[in-house]
Amino acid sequence: MNKWEELDKKYIWHPFTQMKGWVENPQLVIERGDGVKLYDTEGRSYYDGISSLWVNIHGHHRKEIDDAVKAQLDKIAHSTLLGLINQPSAEFAEKLVEITPEGLNKVFYSDDGSTAVEAAVKIAFQYWQFKGKPEKQQFINLGDSYHGDTVGAVSVGNIDVFHKVYKPLLFATKKMTCPSFYHSNLGFKTEQEFLDYLLKELDEYLAENADKVAAMIIEPLVQAAAGMLMQPKGYIKGVRELTKKYGVLLIVDEVATGFGRTGKLFACEHEGVLPDMMCMSKGITGGYLPLGATMVTDEIYNAFLGEPEEYKTFYHGHSYTGNPLACAAGLAGLEIFAKDKVIENLPPKMAVIEKYMERFSQMQFVGNARQCGMLAGIELMYDKEKKVPFKPELLIAGGICQTARKYGLIVRNIGDVIIFMPPLASTAQQIEEMLGMLEQAMQEVFAEIAAGSKTDFSDPCAF
Repeated sequence: MNKWEELDKKYIWHPFTQMKGWVENPQLVIERGDGVKLYDTEGRSYYDGISSLWVNIHGHHRKEIDDAVKAQLDKIAHSTLLGLINQPSAEFAEKLVEITPEGLNKVFYSDDGSTAVEAAVKIAFQYWQFKGKPEKQQFINLGDSYHGDTVGAVSVGNIDVFHKVYKPLLFATKKMTCPSFYHSNLGFKTEQEFLDYLLKELDEYLAENADKVAAMIIEPLVQAAAGMLMQPKGYIKGVRELTKKYGVLLIVDEVATGFGRTGKLFACEHEGVLPDMMCMSKGITGGYLPLGATMVTDEIYNAFLGEPEEYKTFYHGHSYTGNPLACAAGLAGLEIFAKDKVIENLPPKMAVIEKYMERFSQMQFVGNARQCGMLAGIELMYDKEKKVPFKPELLIAGGICQTARKYGLIVRNIGDVIIFMPPLASTAQQIEEMLGMLEQAMQEVFAEIAAGSKTDFSDPCAF
């Protein structure tokens, strides 16, 4: 054990990690990154198959972003937005308004995805107070939804393993059916039938209860932290139409799906959805620095305008709101999108992922391999015909992720779903190599299972 691992195990409490297993097992110490690879302190290299938890878009040690951050650092690292302005946050806000769906003309900065959602929830609640409809306080969310880990964001989430222990702290919401056809147990034969059911369910609820609903929040196209659950085509468009029909705000959480992950800059673009609010983070700075943003329409922003004695101020903020270093990184990242034609160059890369998802689907212990653009999830299943899962304590997916490291690939799992989300900067050949490594790891573990070998994959950092 090197000194960094020793210090880590002595002092650090890791996120989403059972620390007992963490301390008992050897761990990687990452020293540096370059392009789409990470390097540990022993000199070994690994493909970053999860973009350092979904944040890295343009690769590590990207010169353009490095230079932008260094240049800003020579001026100032941080100054508050409470009563002051800084140049990078103003310029970045202008660019965000330009690239996001029409109508989102104001930017509220925060620190990460959770705080971006937290701000959106509070804005939606307060908006209706100012519009003379204080009874509109309820939020609608989706089954198996995840929107972050602060209390408001957890309240609008619905993943029991993450959230149930906190229920006494949370406000109540109305949960709609999880829009994943693969995981639906409702007996529908086609996705169209399922889509019709989902939209009818929402329509009927809003027809009776819209007068008490402040907003609906959704992750468009993909529920990422739920295990890359894909939604039927037409779902987000239908949700937008219904929320508009009944006068309910629509909040889209593009923290995981934004900045090119689905094949377009934002997932909303696939169905022409114009939300009332949009939450962003993760790839917003190219994976360099923490930053969140909540975009809102002029209608919402204007409701908060008033005289001091009216107390219409949005009393919410963060010490590092609009941090100049983070905004400088974000500006440089957007320039790379344009210069490198990032979105235009995604189709060949997505085609490689699609090819492997089809191949993985044929494997004995893969129940479903699904993809949306540059996001993919491989769901493992003991008996795919009967949809019988592996016993959770076996941690099969975690074992495959650990095995993949010896082939040179870092990936993570959520339960028994292996998540693959490489940097957008990856070439088609690099993605081919990454998925080839993952296939080797899966074959190795599956062979042990088929042979009846003892499977003890105690991955302490599996979700």
